[in-house]
Amino acid sequence: MTTSTTTEPSAAAPLLDLHGLVVAVRRRRRLWSSLALLGLLAGGAVAVLLPPAPTAVTKVLVAHKEDQPNDTGTLIRTDVALLGTTRIAEKALKALKSPERPEDFIQEYRGTGLTNNLLQIDVTGDSDAQAVARAKALADAFIADHVSRMREAAKADAEALLDQRDRMRDELAQVNKAIGDRSPESDPEASASIESLFARRAELNSRIADFDQRAAQARTGTPRLTAGTLIVDGPRAVPHSLPRAAVTNAAIGLVLGLVLGLALAAVGTVVADRPVLRRDIAANLGASVVAELRRLPRRPLVPWQRRRTRAAHERLTTTLARTVRGSAEPVSLLELGCAHSTSVIALNVARALTAEGPVVVVDGLPGTGLAGGRKPDDPAVVSGEGAADVPHQTRRLGVGSVAPGTAWTDLQHLGGRTVLVVRAGHGSAAWLHTVARQLADQRIAVLGVVLIDPDPRDRTDGTLWDGLDTALRGPYERPARHNGTGLPHRTVRSAAALVPDNDQEAR
Repeated sequence: MTTSTTTEPSAAAPLLDLHGLVVAVRRRRRLWSSLALLGLLAGGAVAVLLPPAPTAVTKVLVAHKEDQPNDTGTLIRTDVALLGTTRIAEKALKALKSPERPEDFIQEYRGTGLTNNLLQIDVTGDSDAQAVARAKALADAFIADHVSRMREAAKADAEALLDQRDRMRDELAQVNKAIGDRSPESDPEASASIESLFARRAELNSRIADFDQRAAQARTGTPRLTAGTLIVDGPRAVPHSLPRAAVTNAAIGLVLGLVLGLALAAVGTVVADRPVLRRDIAANLGASVVAELRRLPRRPLVPWQRRRTRAAHERLTTTLARTVRGSAEPVSLLELGCAHSTSVIALNVARALTAEGPVVVVDGLPGTGLAGGRKPDDPAVVSGEGAADVPHQTRRLGVGSVAPGTAWTDLQHLGGRTVLVVRAGHGSAAWLHTVARQLADQRIAVLGVVLIDPDPRDRTDGTLWDGLDTALRGPYERPARHNGTGLPHRTVRSAAALVPDNDQEAR
């Protein structure tokens, strides 16, 4: 059923088929939806089973002597670092009269610089009351340490200025003494010396006054910094809502699980290289897709799904029965990943052919799936060993498998022509190629492919149009045979023989 025309050189195959990737990921929705659901449940469980410790928060306004409008936050980052020292932790623990080690207490709180002068302190505890008390003690300890450092710095500045003033006063006393020791003289040089001493005394007086003023400013600056460092938002417990936390964590888990599931599905699709689209399956098998059928579920179907499935089975049965009637030699159904569906299709075709004469189904499937689905009035089913005992006038319909582990030489006993029943996305591209080559080696003509469980949004063409007069393994055409009507049956060339030897030739 493969139409042969002249093959046109195809364009180079893309490195990554986005269409096939999207379809394959969508078909693996069970994987990523399961991971998304798992992430949702895990996030909710974490919120319920691992609730956060009671937390208190407070905010401190910190005044700096070196504040500048263009400060990039260096001063507040320094304050945050100082808050995380054992010095502050030890002072807070002493205020709380707690025997806890400062090194351990540091791990239970953190500081955050909100602005250049606003520090937020978050503290955890065994209870809300303990967390609030810890936040208050930490804020007081930090403010006391900061004020102490500011006062010490101002005191050091004032003392340095006063030391400079005292030195100026000592020098001024020497200048005054030098002026008092000079007697009035009319000598011009003596007059010039006295004038320089008076100028020096005036300069020293000015500098002494300046040092006094700067020292006073240094002292008066400390109260302003002290008053500017205070708690602006008192310690309070942070409210915790279990439903809100559960919803938040569940949403985060859902997103993470969904992203992980999609990533795994995409990577698995690329690595496994399992064709899903009709065009890819047809290209790898070297045969056209003649029909599509939903996979038969184990659970009962709803009425409208049952009607659609029954109608699709009837159409497929009619098509395959017509194919078997028009064939001069036995036809087989070979499955790949859909043994149950193939069994049902084979029994339906055998029932349709029973009205025209005796029919025997040759069961080459692994297991007992075909025999287990028979009804009392169904055609006879024989194993592969019993196929030789079937009379020649009895029509035979073979059922087998091309799954990994298949005995390829046994497929000849099921029929010289075959219809492949393939589940979309089940076999890898390499294995589909192997199936086509093995069937070509066994001189089994592939009449077409029945695709099971196709993607409902697949709009690609699964029909091959290749007209090579000579296959890659040499010319192979079945001789014309009489089918019992006196007319020769039309020649059918194996479509599998047209399959290239490697993926590069396929592209």
